[in-house]
Amino acid sequence: MLSASFTRRGLAALLLSAASAAALAQAAKPHVVVLATGGTIAGAGASAANSATYAAAKVPVDKLLAGLPELSNVAKVSGEQVFQIASESFTNDHLLKLGQRVSALAKQADVDGIVITHGTDTMEETAYFLNLTVRTAKPIVLVGSMRPGTALSADGALNLYSAVSVAASKDAGGKGVLVSMNDEIHTGRDVHKHVNIKTEAFKSQWGPLGMVVEGKNYWFRAPVKRHTLQSEFNIDDIKALPAVDIVYGYGNMNTTGIEAYHRAGVKALVHAGTGNGSVAAQAVESLKALRAKGVHVIRSSRVPDGFVIRNAEQPDDQYDWVVAHDLRPQKARILAMVALTKTNDSKELQRIFWEY
Repeated sequence: MLSASFTRRGLAALLLSAASAAALAQAAKPHVVVLATGGTIAGAGASAANSATYAAAKVPVDKLLAGLPELSNVAKVSGEQVFQIASESFTNDHLLKLGQRVSALAKQADVDGIVITHGTDTMEETAYFLNLTVRTAKPIVLVGSMRPGTALSADGALNLYSAVSVAASKDAGGKGVLVSMNDEIHTGRDVHKHVNIKTEAFKSQWGPLGMVVEGKNYWFRAPVKRHTLQSEFNIDDIKALPAVDIVYGYGNMNTTGIEAYHRAGVKALVHAGTGNGSVAAQAVESLKALRAKGVHVIRSSRVPDGFVIRNAEQPDDQYDWVVAHDLRPQKARILAMVALTKTNDSKELQRIFWEY
């Protein structure tokens, strides 16, 4: 019969061996860093019935991750609180700080993927900015939620789980910055917030890249526009972003906004026109005068889908204007800011709008 001391020693050895095996298994998993910036995914409502009325940016990243222990089955996950704000309050300084942190993490050999929790209001803008400026093939995935974690049928936990599983997957590498929402995987370039009160809020007019279901990715297409490693822009070289703003086209439009932005010193003005980027007759002369004073005019459309055709509706070549192609006004602004850090030539700007 075995002695009690031998049994205890044997049991201790078995437990130590099991713990070591578990530690090795965890170490072998990909390391995903979750950068938290706030938003609805970190929000809280007064009651479980509050899915549209709540306070955003309340839950810190450590609590967010602790509430989802299933993440440890997918990856070794660590968290970092970069900001704690609602995304409509994102500024250019926030974009630069976040981009620089993402770039630094992507250079670390012990980081395999990065997830950014973000408010949904400007998630598409941040995703496109990172897509243009962070030079890495490692997966970068933005994620948010349409309902706070306190709500009935909250979508944040599953969205976050899916985003981490995408960021931990080798097959997500090299596809640029992604947005994972409601089981779909979108490219940060194409995606936009389509509706504000449904969980299937995000759409891309050319369709999602794929889906993530129970932690497995299913891909159906790949982005063809330049991004990340193929980009000529680099966040490490960008210290400030030039002023670019948006003026909205509408019936009975006046030129007050155009003139005010010129006085404010913008370097470019995105015109969110009707239809095919149409410009009201009374606004044409003001925009021509703006261009004559060195301010770039970028003709985009307020229509959710489609694209602006150069020299249709307006003689863009004659006026030396740029067309935004299929980029919505808010994304045209992002690309214009980034492009103007490298060039002030209108032909170069137009090339960039075709390629990115």
